[in-house]
Amino acid sequence: MATAAKTLKGKVLLAPWQLKRTSALGLHAIACGGSAMKKHGNLPIESNSAIQTRLASHFSFVPSVADSSLGPTTKMNLYQAINNAMDKAMEKDPTAVVFGEDVAFGGVFRCSLGLQEKYGKDRVFNTPLCEQGIAGFGIGVAVGGATAIAEIQFGDYIFPAFDQLVNEAAKYRYRSGGLFNCGSLTVRATWGAVGHGALYHSQSPEAYFSHTPGVKVVVPRGPIQAKGLLLSCIRDPNPCIFFEPKILYRTAVEEVPEGDYTLPLSEAQVLIE
Repeated sequence: MATAAKTLKGKVLLAPWQLKRTSALGLHAIACGGSAMKKHGNLPIESNSAIQTRLASHFSFVPSVADSSLGPTTKMNLYQAINNAMDKAMEKDPTAVVFGEDVAFGGVFRCSLGLQEKYGKDRVFNTPLCEQGIAGFGIGVAVGGATAIAEIQFGDYIFPAFDQLVNEAAKYRYRSGGLFNCGSLTVRATWGAVGHGALYHSQSPEAYFSHTPGVKVVVPRGPIQAKGLLLSCIRDPNPCIFFEPKILYRTAVEEVPEGDYTLPLSEAQVLIE
């Protein structure tokens, strides 16, 4: 479709990029107008509003309350809490670097927004589109004594980095008899489905890594946990993979402590006794 809009039998037909959360069949329904369900031959066609309802979040996020001992709080969603955690880490650790695909301008999910402006191009920078290279570079940064915060833009594409993470990062300390390690490596990646990401933007690959000794795997449930657990990962003496649920980036909002705090890894939090 060459133009932004065309007409079909007097009705406006929007270009595909102007439609959100619609299918090709939904596009036909909008063009034809009418009720929530149309017929295309023997196949029912959903209207735009019906499709949006069907693809809406299938749960309601229930916010947690931060420990009052952590001090003043500010309302943040998940991606803002992650951004704040990286900001705190880089502020305290001058060796910390953030790198990955498109992180320089803030990333596609805006998690690194403003960090390059604050800390410079030497500490926040883009990498080639090569997940294996991102992981390998991160291992080298960590082995060299710096703090590496690597981003894999979509968790579905972490598989090219699988060998680097499970055979190199996870085993580095063991294979050297404790002489060397890459514990200051944290790999961030998106996780899970949002309803319209299809097969290459909807996967949950944590199980592959959770069976690997030597690497810690973390999936936060909300902004308070995301900030505290990400800071713990960054400062943990073991390499960590931090999976971020995409569906919570903007839907999960909590009052998050403004200061620098960590939450324990490898320890369950009791919510109800």
